[in-house]
Amino acid sequence: MTATPTTLSPNGIPSNPPTTAPHWPRGFSSGGVAAGIKKPGVNDLALLFGNGEFGNGELSAAAVFTRNLIVAAPIQVSRANLAVSSARIRALIINSGCANAATGEEGLVRSRRTIESLAATLGVPSQSVLVNSTGVIGVQLPIDRIEKALPALKASLQPGSCETFARSIMTTDTRPKWASRIIRWMDGTTERTCTVTGVAKGAGMIHPNMATMISVIATDATLTPSELDGHLRSAVEQSFHRISVDGDTSTNDSVFALSSNCAGTVPPNQLALAFEAVAQELALMVVRDGEGFERGLEVRVQGGRTQSDALQVARTVAMSLLVRTAVTGGDPNWGRILAAAGRAGVELNPSTLRVSAGGIALFAAGEPTNADSVAVRRAFTADTVRIELDLAMGDASDVFWSCGLTKRYVEINADYTT
Repeated sequence: MTATPTTLSPNGIPSNPPTTAPHWPRGFSSGGVAAGIKKPGVNDLALLFGNGEFGNGELSAAAVFTRNLIVAAPIQVSRANLAVSSARIRALIINSGCANAATGEEGLVRSRRTIESLAATLGVPSQSVLVNSTGVIGVQLPIDRIEKALPALKASLQPGSCETFARSIMTTDTRPKWASRIIRWMDGTTERTCTVTGVAKGAGMIHPNMATMISVIATDATLTPSELDGHLRSAVEQSFHRISVDGDTSTNDSVFALSSNCAGTVPPNQLALAFEAVAQELALMVVRDGEGFERGLEVRVQGGRTQSDALQVARTVAMSLLVRTAVTGGDPNWGRILAAAGRAGVELNPSTLRVSAGGIALFAAGEPTNADSVAVRRAFTADTVRIELDLAMGDASDVFWSCGLTKRYVEINADYTT
Protein backbone atom coordinates (compact mmCIF):
# COMPACT_ATOMS: atom_id res chain seq x y z
CA MET A 1 0.00 0.00 0.00
CA THR A 2 1.39 3.41 -0.88
CA ALA A 3 0.35 6.97 -0.22
CA THR A 4 2.04 10.16 -1.32
CA PRO A 5 2.67 12.59 1.53
CA THR A 6 1.79 16.19 0.75
CA THR A 7 4.81 18.48 0.49
CA LEU A 8 4.71 21.54 2.73
CA SER A 9 6.02 24.91 1.67
CA PRO A 10 8.47 26.65 4.05
CA ASN A 11 5.65 28.44 5.86
CA GLY A 12 3.71 25.24 6.50
CA ILE A 13 0.90 25.79 3.97
CA PRO A 14 0.26 22.78 1.71
CA SER A 15 1.89 23.67 -1.61
CA ASN A 16 1.01 20.64 -3.72
CA PRO A 17 -1.79 18.51 -2.25
CA PRO A 18 -1.92 15.19 -4.13
CA THR A 19 -4.57 15.11 -6.83
CA THR A 20 -4.88 11.35 -6.36
CA ALA A 21 -6.56 10.44 -3.10
CA PRO A 22 -4.52 8.30 -0.72
CA HIS A 23 -5.73 4.91 0.50
CA TRP A 24 -7.30 4.22 3.83
CA PRO A 25 -5.15 2.03 6.08
CA ARG A 26 -5.61 -1.73 6.15
CA GLY A 27 -8.84 -2.91 7.74
CA PHE A 28 -11.04 -0.08 6.43
CA SER A 29 -13.59 0.16 3.62
CA SER A 30 -15.53 3.26 2.67
CA GLY A 31 -18.27 4.37 0.36
CA GLY A 32 -20.61 7.18 -0.51
CA VAL A 33 -23.91 7.69 -2.33
CA ALA A 34 -26.43 10.37 -3.26
CA ALA A 35 -29.37 10.17 -0.86
CA GLY A 36 -31.11 13.30 -2.09
CA ILE A 37 -30.27 15.42 0.97
CA LYS A 38 -28.45 17.98 -1.19
CA LYS A 39 -28.82 18.48 -4.93
CA PRO A 40 -29.97 15.45 -6.97
CA GLY A 41 -27.13 13.21 -8.05
CA VAL A 42 -24.58 14.69 -5.64
CA ASN A 43 -23.11 12.33 -3.04
CA ASP A 44 -24.20 13.36 0.44
CA LEU A 45 -23.96 10.18 2.52
CA ALA A 46 -20.59 8.67 3.51
CA LEU A 47 -19.65 5.50 5.38
CA LEU A 48 -16.37 4.27 6.89
CA PHE A 49 -16.43 0.65 8.00
CA GLY A 50 -14.14 -1.80 9.79
CA ASN A 51 -14.21 -4.49 7.14
CA GLY A 52 -12.76 -7.40 9.13
CA GLU A 53 -9.80 -7.80 6.77
CA PHE A 54 -7.79 -8.54 9.90
CA GLY A 55 -9.74 -9.80 12.90
CA ASN A 56 -13.42 -9.11 13.48
CA GLY A 57 -13.51 -5.58 12.07
CA GLU A 58 -13.76 -3.92 15.47
CA LEU A 59 -12.14 -0.47 15.52
CA SER A 60 -10.69 1.45 18.44
CA ALA A 61 -12.29 4.89 18.46
CA ALA A 62 -11.74 8.35 19.88
CA ALA A 63 -13.27 11.73 19.15
CA VAL A 64 -13.16 15.37 20.11
CA PHE A 65 -16.36 17.35 19.77
CA THR A 66 -17.45 20.97 19.71
CA ARG A 67 -17.60 22.95 22.95
CA ASN A 68 -20.45 25.02 21.55
CA LEU A 69 -23.34 24.71 24.04
CA ILE A 70 -25.73 24.29 21.11
CA VAL A 71 -24.76 20.70 20.33
CA ALA A 72 -26.09 18.90 17.26
CA ALA A 73 -28.14 15.73 17.77
CA PRO A 74 -25.65 13.37 16.08
CA ILE A 75 -22.88 14.47 18.42
CA GLN A 76 -25.04 13.72 21.44
CA VAL A 77 -25.81 10.27 20.06
CA SER A 78 -22.18 9.54 19.12
CA ARG A 79 -20.95 10.58 22.56
CA ALA A 80 -23.39 8.13 24.11
CA ASN A 81 -22.35 5.29 21.79
CA LEU A 82 -18.66 5.87 22.47
CA ALA A 83 -19.38 5.43 26.17
CA VAL A 84 -21.69 2.42 25.82
CA SER A 85 -19.35 0.60 23.41
CA SER A 86 -16.22 1.36 25.47
CA ALA A 87 -14.94 3.14 22.33
CA ARG A 88 -14.98 -0.06 20.26
CA ILE A 89 -16.98 0.55 17.10
CA ARG A 90 -17.56 -0.81 13.58
CA ALA A 91 -18.81 2.10 11.48
CA LEU A 92 -19.03 5.86 11.09
CA ILE A 93 -21.74 7.43 8.92
CA ILE A 94 -21.79 11.11 7.97
CA ASN A 95 -24.37 13.01 5.94
CA SER A 96 -23.91 16.41 4.36
CA GLY A 97 -26.61 18.92 3.47
CA CYS A 98 -28.32 18.96 6.88
CA ALA A 99 -26.61 19.55 10.24
CA ASN A 100 -29.47 18.11 12.33
CA ALA A 101 -28.70 20.81 14.91
CA ALA A 102 -31.26 22.79 16.94
CA THR A 103 -33.83 20.15 15.99
CA GLY A 104 -35.02 19.14 19.46
CA GLU A 105 -36.06 15.65 20.50
CA GLU A 106 -37.06 14.79 16.95
CA GLY A 107 -33.47 15.42 15.83
CA LEU A 108 -32.23 12.90 18.39
CA VAL A 109 -34.82 10.38 17.23
CA ARG A 110 -33.67 10.75 13.62
CA SER A 111 -29.99 10.39 14.51
CA ARG A 112 -30.79 7.22 16.46
CA ARG A 113 -32.85 5.89 13.55
CA THR A 114 -29.88 6.50 11.25
CA ILE A 115 -27.66 4.41 13.52
CA GLU A 116 -30.19 1.65 14.08
CA SER A 117 -31.05 1.33 10.39
CA LEU A 118 -27.40 1.28 9.35
CA ALA A 119 -26.57 -1.27 12.04
CA ALA A 120 -29.33 -3.54 10.74
CA THR A 121 -28.10 -3.09 7.16
CA LEU A 122 -24.51 -3.95 8.10
CA GLY A 123 -25.40 -6.63 10.65
CA VAL A 124 -23.54 -4.96 13.52
CA PRO A 125 -24.67 -3.78 16.99
CA SER A 126 -26.25 -0.33 16.97
CA GLN A 127 -23.97 0.87 19.77
CA SER A 128 -20.99 0.19 17.48
CA VAL A 129 -22.04 2.91 15.01
CA LEU A 130 -21.08 6.60 15.21
CA VAL A 131 -22.83 9.37 13.29
CA ASN A 132 -22.42 13.02 12.36
CA SER A 133 -24.07 15.52 10.06
CA THR A 134 -23.10 18.77 8.38
CA GLY A 135 -25.06 21.45 6.58
CA VAL A 136 -27.86 23.85 7.42
CA ILE A 137 -28.80 24.27 11.10
CA GLY A 138 -32.44 24.09 12.20
CA VAL A 139 -33.69 21.65 9.56
CA GLN A 140 -34.94 18.16 10.38
CA LEU A 141 -32.87 15.32 8.94
CA PRO A 142 -34.62 13.65 5.94
CA ILE A 143 -34.38 10.24 7.58
CA ASP A 144 -36.59 8.46 5.03
CA ARG A 145 -34.17 9.36 2.23
CA ILE A 146 -31.22 8.21 4.30
CA GLU A 147 -32.80 4.87 5.18
CA LYS A 148 -33.75 4.29 1.55
CA ALA A 149 -30.13 4.89 0.50
CA LEU A 150 -28.51 2.55 3.05
CA PRO A 151 -28.49 -0.63 0.89
CA ALA A 152 -26.71 1.29 -1.89
CA LEU A 153 -24.35 2.79 0.67
CA LYS A 154 -23.41 -0.70 1.90
CA ALA A 155 -22.94 -1.87 -1.69
CA SER A 156 -20.58 1.06 -2.37
CA LEU A 157 -18.11 -0.05 0.32
CA GLN A 158 -14.63 -0.88 -0.88
CA PRO A 159 -11.10 -0.77 0.53
CA GLY A 160 -8.53 1.59 -0.94
CA SER A 161 -9.11 5.20 -1.97
CA CYS A 162 -10.67 7.68 0.45
CA GLU A 163 -11.90 9.91 -2.39
CA THR A 164 -15.59 8.95 -2.44
CA PHE A 165 -15.88 9.37 1.31
CA ALA A 166 -14.10 12.74 1.24
CA ARG A 167 -16.31 14.10 -1.53
CA SER A 168 -19.51 12.82 0.08
CA ILE A 169 -19.06 14.95 3.23
CA MET A 170 -18.46 18.26 1.39
CA THR A 171 -20.84 21.21 1.75
CA THR A 172 -19.54 24.61 0.58
CA ASP A 173 -16.07 23.11 0.14
CA THR A 174 -14.67 23.72 -3.34
CA ARG A 175 -12.48 20.62 -3.21
CA PRO A 176 -12.01 17.47 -1.14
CA LYS A 177 -9.32 17.40 1.54
CA TRP A 178 -7.10 14.43 2.31
CA ALA A 179 -3.65 13.72 3.69
CA SER A 180 -1.62 10.62 4.49
CA ARG A 181 1.64 9.45 6.01
CA ILE A 182 3.34 6.05 5.97
CA ILE A 183 5.49 5.08 8.93
CA ARG A 184 8.30 2.58 8.39
CA TRP A 185 10.32 0.94 11.13
CA MET A 186 12.42 -2.16 11.66
CA ASP A 187 11.15 -5.04 13.79
CA GLY A 188 14.33 -7.05 14.09
CA THR A 189 15.30 -7.69 10.47
CA THR A 190 11.77 -7.11 9.15
CA GLU A 191 10.55 -3.73 7.88
CA ARG A 192 7.07 -2.92 9.16
CA THR A 193 4.69 -0.24 7.92
CA CYS A 194 1.72 1.68 9.28
CA THR A 195 -0.51 4.21 7.53
CA VAL A 196 -2.26 7.29 8.90
CA THR A 197 -4.81 8.77 6.50
CA GLY A 198 -7.23 11.60 7.16
CA VAL A 199 -10.00 13.50 5.39
CA ALA A 200 -11.76 16.71 6.32
CA LYS A 201 -14.53 18.99 5.26
CA GLY A 202 -14.94 22.62 6.14
CA ALA A 203 -14.93 26.03 4.50
CA GLY A 204 -17.18 28.23 6.65
CA MET A 205 -18.09 28.41 10.34
CA ILE A 206 -14.48 27.50 11.05
CA HIS A 207 -13.17 28.30 14.52
CA PRO A 208 -12.84 24.86 16.12
CA ASN A 209 -13.02 24.78 19.88
CA MET A 210 -13.20 21.16 21.12
CA ALA A 211 -12.22 20.36 19.25
CA THR A 212 -19.31 23.39 9.78
CA MET A 213 -15.87 21.24 10.39
CA ILE A 214 -15.56 17.48 10.43
CA SER A 215 -12.43 15.37 10.11
CA VAL A 216 -11.73 11.64 10.26
CA ILE A 217 -8.24 10.24 10.86
CA ALA A 218 -7.73 6.50 10.44
CA THR A 219 -4.75 4.27 11.12
CA ASP A 220 -3.94 0.57 11.13
CA ALA A 221 -1.70 0.93 14.20
CA THR A 222 -2.59 -1.29 17.13
CA LEU A 223 -3.88 1.07 19.81
CA THR A 224 -6.21 0.98 22.78
CA PRO A 225 -8.95 3.61 22.69
CA SER A 226 -7.07 5.50 25.41
CA GLU A 227 -3.82 5.51 23.43
CA LEU A 228 -5.68 6.60 20.30
CA ASP A 229 -7.37 9.39 22.24
CA GLY A 230 -4.00 10.68 23.40
CA HIS A 231 -2.60 10.85 19.87
CA LEU A 232 -5.77 12.52 18.61
CA ARG A 233 -5.93 15.23 21.26
CA SER A 234 -2.26 16.08 20.89
CA ALA A 235 -2.61 16.36 17.12
CA VAL A 236 -5.80 18.43 17.29
CA GLU A 237 -4.18 20.90 19.68
CA GLN A 238 -1.43 21.63 17.13
CA SER A 239 -3.71 21.79 14.11
CA PHE A 240 -7.46 22.34 14.25
CA HIS A 241 -7.09 24.48 17.38
CA ARG A 242 -4.74 26.76 15.47
CA ILE A 243 -7.02 27.78 12.60
CA SER A 244 -9.94 30.08 11.97
CA VAL A 245 -11.82 31.31 8.91
CA ASP A 246 -14.58 33.38 10.48
CA GLY A 247 -14.47 33.03 14.28
CA ASP A 248 -17.62 30.91 14.51
CA THR A 249 -17.46 27.58 16.32
CA SER A 250 -19.93 25.16 14.73
CA THR A 251 -22.59 23.08 16.45
CA ASN A 252 -21.15 19.99 14.70
CA ASP A 253 -17.35 20.37 14.92
CA SER A 254 -15.81 16.92 15.32
CA VAL A 255 -12.59 15.05 14.73
CA PHE A 256 -12.88 11.27 14.82
CA ALA A 257 -9.93 8.88 15.09
CA LEU A 258 -10.24 5.18 14.31
CA SER A 259 -7.65 2.39 14.39
CA SER A 260 -8.08 -1.05 12.84
CA ASN A 261 -5.27 -2.59 14.93
CA CYS A 262 -3.79 -4.44 11.95
CA ALA A 263 -0.23 -3.14 11.89
CA GLY A 264 0.97 -4.05 15.36
CA THR A 265 2.60 -1.74 17.87
CA VAL A 266 4.09 1.32 16.18
CA PRO A 267 6.90 3.41 17.71
CA PRO A 268 4.85 6.00 19.66
CA ASN A 269 6.97 9.02 18.70
CA GLN A 270 6.72 8.24 14.99
CA LEU A 271 2.97 7.69 15.25
CA ALA A 272 2.51 10.98 17.11
CA LEU A 273 4.43 12.86 14.41
CA ALA A 274 2.34 11.24 11.67
CA PHE A 275 -0.92 12.14 13.42
CA GLU A 276 0.20 15.73 13.87
CA ALA A 277 1.40 16.03 10.26
CA VAL A 278 -1.87 14.69 8.83
CA ALA A 279 -4.04 16.81 11.16
CA GLN A 280 -2.10 20.01 10.50
CA GLU A 281 -2.13 19.41 6.76
CA LEU A 282 -5.90 18.95 6.80
CA ALA A 283 -6.40 22.01 9.01
CA LEU A 284 -4.40 24.20 6.65
CA MET A 285 -6.36 22.85 3.68
CA VAL A 286 -9.54 23.94 5.47
CA VAL A 287 -8.13 27.47 5.80
CA ARG A 288 -7.07 27.60 2.16
CA ASP A 289 -10.56 26.51 1.13
CA GLY A 290 -12.20 29.05 3.42
CA GLU A 291 -15.29 30.56 1.87
CA GLY A 292 -14.21 33.34 -0.47
CA PHE A 293 -10.50 32.54 0.10
CA GLU A 294 -8.04 34.75 -1.75
CA ARG A 295 -4.99 34.99 0.50
CA GLY A 296 -3.77 33.10 3.56
CA LEU A 297 -2.56 34.59 6.84
CA GLU A 298 0.01 33.01 9.15
CA VAL A 299 0.88 34.67 12.46
CA ARG A 300 3.92 33.37 14.34
CA VAL A 301 4.71 34.71 17.79
CA GLN A 302 7.92 34.13 19.70
CA GLY A 303 9.34 35.57 22.89
CA GLY A 304 6.21 34.94 24.96
CA ARG A 305 6.37 34.41 28.71
CA THR A 306 4.22 31.29 28.24
CA GLN A 307 2.90 29.36 25.28
CA SER A 308 -0.58 30.51 26.28
CA ASP A 309 0.53 34.13 25.94
CA ALA A 310 2.12 33.48 22.56
CA LEU A 311 -1.01 31.69 21.29
CA GLN A 312 -3.30 34.44 22.57
CA VAL A 313 -1.39 37.12 20.67
CA ALA A 314 -1.18 35.00 17.52
CA ARG A 315 -4.90 34.22 17.64
CA THR A 316 -5.90 37.83 18.32
CA VAL A 317 -3.86 39.18 15.42
CA ALA A 318 -4.97 36.43 13.03
CA MET A 319 -8.64 36.98 13.93
CA SER A 320 -8.61 40.80 13.77
CA LEU A 321 -11.12 41.91 11.13
CA LEU A 322 -8.97 44.95 10.34
CA VAL A 323 -5.84 42.84 9.90
CA ARG A 324 -7.72 40.35 7.75
CA THR A 325 -9.22 43.02 5.48
CA ALA A 326 -5.74 44.51 5.06
CA VAL A 327 -4.53 41.05 4.06
CA THR A 328 -7.34 40.79 1.50
CA GLY A 329 -6.32 44.11 -0.02
CA GLY A 330 -2.61 43.43 0.17
CA ASP A 331 -2.40 46.62 2.23
CA PRO A 332 0.74 46.86 4.43
CA ASN A 333 -1.15 48.63 7.22
CA TRP A 334 0.96 47.09 9.99
CA GLY A 335 -0.44 49.45 12.62
CA ARG A 336 -3.46 47.17 12.75
CA ILE A 337 -1.19 44.27 13.69
CA LEU A 338 0.38 46.30 16.46
CA ALA A 339 -3.02 47.40 17.80
CA ALA A 340 -4.37 43.84 17.79
CA ALA A 341 -1.35 42.58 19.71
CA GLY A 342 -1.81 45.35 22.25
CA ARG A 343 -5.41 44.35 23.01
CA ALA A 344 -4.71 40.62 23.30
CA GLY A 345 -4.69 40.77 27.11
CA VAL A 346 -1.06 39.70 27.28
CA GLU A 347 1.71 41.70 28.94
CA LEU A 348 4.10 43.25 26.43
CA ASN A 349 6.49 46.19 26.19
CA PRO A 350 6.19 48.39 23.06
CA SER A 351 9.84 49.40 23.37
CA THR A 352 11.00 45.78 22.93
CA LEU A 353 8.21 44.42 20.74
CA ARG A 354 9.20 43.60 17.16
CA VAL A 355 6.77 43.16 14.25
CA SER A 356 7.79 41.78 10.86
CA ALA A 357 6.10 40.62 7.67
CA GLY A 358 7.76 38.07 5.44
CA GLY A 359 10.96 38.50 7.41
CA ILE A 360 11.00 42.28 6.93
CA ALA A 361 11.03 44.29 10.17
CA LEU A 362 8.23 46.86 10.30
CA PHE A 363 8.28 48.00 13.92
CA ALA A 364 11.10 47.71 16.46
CA ALA A 365 12.46 49.59 19.51
CA GLY A 366 9.16 51.42 19.84
CA GLU A 367 9.12 52.99 16.38
CA PRO A 368 8.74 52.24 12.66
CA THR A 369 11.71 50.85 10.77
CA ASN A 370 12.94 52.13 7.44
CA ALA A 371 11.74 49.08 5.58
CA ASP A 372 11.76 49.11 1.79
CA SER A 373 8.21 49.90 0.73
CA VAL A 374 8.34 47.73 -2.38
CA ALA A 375 9.53 44.71 -0.39
CA VAL A 376 6.87 45.30 2.27
CA ARG A 377 4.17 45.52 -0.36
CA ARG A 378 5.42 42.26 -1.84
CA ALA A 379 5.15 40.58 1.57
CA PHE A 380 1.52 41.68 1.92
CA THR A 381 0.54 40.52 -1.56
CA ALA A 382 2.06 37.05 -1.24
CA ASP A 383 -0.17 34.00 -1.50
CA THR A 384 0.18 33.70 2.28
CA VAL A 385 0.99 36.79 4.34
CA ARG A 386 3.46 35.76 7.04
CA ILE A 387 3.39 37.95 10.15
CA GLU A 388 6.02 37.51 12.86
CA LEU A 389 5.93 39.10 16.32
CA ASP A 390 8.70 38.89 18.92
CA LEU A 391 7.32 39.82 22.33
CA ALA A 392 10.79 39.67 23.92
CA MET A 393 9.23 38.53 27.20
CA GLY A 394 10.43 34.92 27.35
CA ASP A 395 11.10 31.80 25.27
CA ALA A 396 7.59 30.55 24.37
CA SER A 397 6.24 30.53 20.82
CA ASP A 398 3.13 29.51 18.89
CA VAL A 399 1.39 29.96 15.55
CA PHE A 400 -2.14 30.56 14.26
CA TRP A 401 -3.50 30.40 10.69
CA SER A 402 -6.36 32.35 9.16
CA CYS A 403 -7.13 34.12 5.88
CA GLY A 404 -8.28 37.41 4.48
CA LEU A 405 -11.90 38.48 4.88
CA THR A 406 -13.32 38.90 1.39
CA LYS A 407 -16.39 40.26 -0.31
CA ARG A 408 -17.06 36.77 -1.64
CA TYR A 409 -17.19 35.36 1.91
CA VAL A 410 -19.95 37.88 2.75
CA GLU A 411 -21.86 37.03 -0.44
CA ILE A 412 -21.72 33.26 0.22
CA ASN A 413 -23.00 33.59 3.76
CA ALA A 414 -25.54 36.31 3.04
CA ASP A 415 -27.29 33.91 0.66
CA TYR A 416 -26.53 30.58 2.37
CA THR A 417 -30.12 29.35 2.78
CA THR A 418 -31.77 31.42 0.04
